[in-house]
Amino acid sequence: MLNIIWVSFFLIAFIVAAGQSLFLGQPQIWSTLTTAIFASAKMAFTISLNLTGMLCLWLGLLKIAEKSGLTNVLAKGVRPLFKNIMPDVPENSPAMGSMIMNMAANVLGLDNAATPMGLKAMEQLQELNPRKDRASNAQVLFMVINSSAVTLIPITILMYRAELGALNPAAVFIPILLATSCSTLVGFLSVAFVQKLHVFNRVVLGYLLGFFSVVGLTACYFQSLPAEERLVASAACGNFLLFLIIIVFLVSGLIKRLNVYETFITGAKEGFDIAVRIIPYLVAMLVAIAVFRASGAMDWLIVGFEKFFAFLGMNTDFVAALPTAVLKPLSGSGARAMMLETMTTYGVDSFPAFVSSVVQGSTETTFYVLAVYFGAVKITKVGAALLCALLADFAGIVAAIGLSYVFY
Repeated sequence: MLNIIWVSFFLIAFIVAAGQSLFLGQPQIWSTLTTAIFASAKMAFTISLNLTGMLCLWLGLLKIAEKSGLTNVLAKGVRPLFKNIMPDVPENSPAMGSMIMNMAANVLGLDNAATPMGLKAMEQLQELNPRKDRASNAQVLFMVINSSAVTLIPITILMYRAELGALNPAAVFIPILLATSCSTLVGFLSVAFVQKLHVFNRVVLGYLLGFFSVVGLTACYFQSLPAEERLVASAACGNFLLFLIIIVFLVSGLIKRLNVYETFITGAKEGFDIAVRIIPYLVAMLVAIAVFRASGAMDWLIVGFEKFFAFLGMNTDFVAALPTAVLKPLSGSGARAMMLETMTTYGVDSFPAFVSSVVQGSTETTFYVLAVYFGAVKITKVGAALLCALLADFAGIVAAIGLSYVFY
């Protein structure tokens, strides 16, 4: 499936570009495509280079957490859940602790910590995988959860809205939280259906109820704050938790009388190795997405959506935000650029800008997550991961649009 989609990006880009060159008198499109290829390849390397520092930092800290036994303590709290949703993963696997820390970092919006922890978990799951080129059931579920991860505090989006002068930057907080929760739930249930997991039992439902209760209480707390205080409170909360995690890791190492510095260096070296391994996968994916956009195929797709919804007689006020929705699964930087363009074109307090912000926070960048996570362990056959992740994306985007009509 991934092979077909990757080649399709190039073929569609070629056909669209050929049409523009032959019938619309735009021969410069070939120059545009070539420029996009080289620029995106360079960007892929730059992303990997920037990620290297974060990988070294967090995998160094994670190594301290592992050696001190902190990850085992965390794993004990989720073993009943993981026994039901990942039955192939042994209860004493170190992947348990890495996965729970990755998910916690995602929920808190700590992206710089979530990705390194997730890559470590994927490597640990790969050690249990009998077919090294094909994603295991546990890896599929873990990847889908990451690509649709609930973000409790969407700090970046709130800050962009504040910088552009929104009257209430945090107005999108609740709809984003609800939309991303919907995305995660659909992603989880779709994988459960494909893998025939028995998730409708007291253990799984109890954990889900507890999780969404925490999400709901957090939402209520931030909603109770004055509008002008929400952005400051969410940013302060996120940064405090980030630094607190670092301190907890270091203190746990000291309590166990580890050589904390040497342990950190050992883990950091693993981070560098992972960063090098993912470069080819990022180059392949980002170049394909770049030529698809540069060819104009993306613009044609948006126009087609607009005409389709108008034909159905639906309200089309949200259509101006669709570039963000279409790009979100493909390119994080592209979706962010579309969100900012919508804000500046229509006004940061306009309905299209509101929808675009909620869409941006509703899901992760599926193809990027897939390239990074599976590329790190050299998996080429991703099974149902891509389809389930795209279904979660679709659910999150539809929920984002619907919730925007409710909350705007």
